[in-house]
Amino acid sequence: MAEIELPMDGALARAARHLCKVSARTVARRAGVEPKQLRRYEKGAAALSTEQIQRVSDALSYYGAMFVAEDAIGGVGVRRRFTRTNVRMIETWEGEGGPVGSDDV
Repeated sequence: MAEIELPMDGALARAARHLCKVSARTVARRAGVEPKQLRRYEKGAAALSTEQIQRVSDALSYYGAMFVAEDAIGGVGVRRRFTRTNVRMIETWEGEGGPVGSDDV
């Protein structure tokens, strides 16, 4: 997988895991780390190697997390990726309701 381009700390990992509704055990198993070690990392009580952090990031991405790098507008973050089915549904909804009007308020 692609190298992460943002600092992955425990809080971001925990937020991603909760957002994707996946257990620490499941992420840890996919990343090849101990579940207890991952939980301690998320709480800031343990450190992971750069390689372990990359594997955790890859595992979270596998389960639907999309990491957002810091830019001029805001800091690092995480959001859920839409599935292809969700994207098709959203595109269908955007075409409903008639012609687009002016939205100036």
